[in-house]
Parts: sequence; C-alpha cells; structure tokens
Amino acid sequence: MTTQDYANRISQLIQDHQADIGSEWIEQLEALTVRSSVVSKDQLRKHCQQFLAAFAQATRGGELQNIDHRSWDEVRDILSEISSTRARNGSTPSETATFVFSLKQPLFTRLNEGFAGDPAALASASWTISSLLDKMGLYTIEVFQRARDQIIVRQQQELLELSTPVVKLWDGILALPLIGTLDSARTQVVMENILQKIVDTGAAIAIIDITGVPTVDTLVAQHLMKTIAAARLMGADCIISGIRPQIAQTIVHLGVNLEDVVTKATLADAFLVALERTGTSVIKRSAHA
Repeated sequence: MTTQDYANRISQLIQDHQADIGSEWIEQLEALTVRSSVVSKDQLRKHCQQFLAAFAQATRGGELQNIDHRSWDEVRDILSEISSTRARNGSTPSETATFVFSLKQPLFTRLNEGFAGDPAALASASWTISSLLDKMGLYTIEVFQRARDQIIVRQQQELLELSTPVVKLWDGILALPLIGTLDSARTQVVMENILQKIVDTGAAIAIIDITGVPTVDTLVAQHLMKTIAAARLMGADCIISGIRPQIAQTIVHLGVNLEDVVTKATLADAFLVALERTGTSVIKRSAHA
C-alpha cells in the first residue's frame, strides 16, 4: 500500500463515519465540563463539524506528517479561529488543546474497525493519527498564547491611557495628573496624550502634576524633561506641580537641571500661575457680597 493509498483509506474512513465520529466527539467534549459560558453547544458543534470535514479532506493530500503543508491550510485556519476565539472568551490553553486531543478516541475506534485483520496497518494508522492530533493540539496552544499576549498588550495600553488622563482646567490650560511609577512605556503614552490634547485644544499651558508619583529618580526626571521639551515644540509651556520636600531633595541630589522649568508645590499653585500667564485673574469675593 502506497502512502497516498494509505492516506486515502484513512480519509475515507473519516468521511464514511463522520456523523458518528462527530457525535461521539461532541459528547466527549461536553462530558469534559467545557464551560458553557465560554463555548456554547451550538458553537461547539459548528467547530467540530468544520474541523472534521477539513481534516478528512486534508488527509487525502498524503501529507500525514507535516501540518505546515498547504493541504492543511484550511485545518490550521479553523484551529486558529477556534483558539483565538477561546482566548478572547476567557478559556484556558488546556481547554483549547482538549478540543483536538479528545478527537483521538472516536478516531481510534473507527481505525480499529477499518483496519481489522491488519495489525501492522492499524498500528501505523493509529500512530499517524495520534502524531497529527498532537501537532495540532500544540498548534492550538501556540495560537492561543499569541492571541492572549495580544490581548494583554492591548489591555496594558488601555490601562496606560486611562492612567494618564489630560484634563482641560481652563481655556488654554491643561492638567496631566500622574499617579504611580513613570516608566518608558508610560512616558510615551503621556507624551502622545498631552501633545494630541495640545493640538486639539490649542492650549498654551500644560500642568504636569506629580503628586501621585512615589519616587523621582534620574530616569523619571529624564522622562519629564522629554515630555516638557516635546510640549514646547508644540508651542505650549509646562509647569510641574506636586514637588514634595523629599522629591525636591532627590532632584537636587541627582543634579537634575530644572532651572528653566516652573515648579510649584501644589496643583492649585500651578493653576494660579497658569491663569496669570494666560491673562486671567482670580478675584475672591466676600461671602456677604
């Protein structure tokens, strides 16, 4: 029996018993406590039917050892869609891989029937199918992990954007309250947000409040200076507020040059300076006025 004949025989067995294999496969998957909140029964049946049909067709190509061959393109596409969907819906890598691994038992049952009386062919067919499904199971984990990594990166980016809000305090005056550690990635988001807001509002003053920044080291100071320089290139001056005594001592000890940058102890003080620079005065009225 040639490799092609052997592949055709396996493919034909799957096609002839596709309904029974699919039914047993779905029953197994449901018995493995696949969470209904992650994968619905209708979606599970659809995925099983699509995969079985594509799997049977792919085996006809004769490439039973290399799932990277073009004959397995549709199978890989289906597995990629399933893995990516499950990653987004909160499934786990093991649950995703189980989708493939649980197909072994129904297939082995049909192989035992189809290759009855030919132990050598049965052993070879079983090993081939087992190896194929193992490779596909690993493939689903790889795709799942890539999809999960993309989700994590996107969530981190969203959190960074949420943690660096640019607020319009007055006409021509913006405020950027920073809370937490200021690292390179966050600084980039800070610069992008504040520059975009300057463009959108035409602001002339941007107040960077570091009251919520726990420590200021050389790197943080450099990040602040880069943000200030970028804002100036866009035509806006910056004021740094929230300079606590400990941070002031640290900045002096580090030798960071802030001589050409206006600094204030509180956001309120910085806001008053910004109002003066924009030609706005604040008048305190008497309570009885």
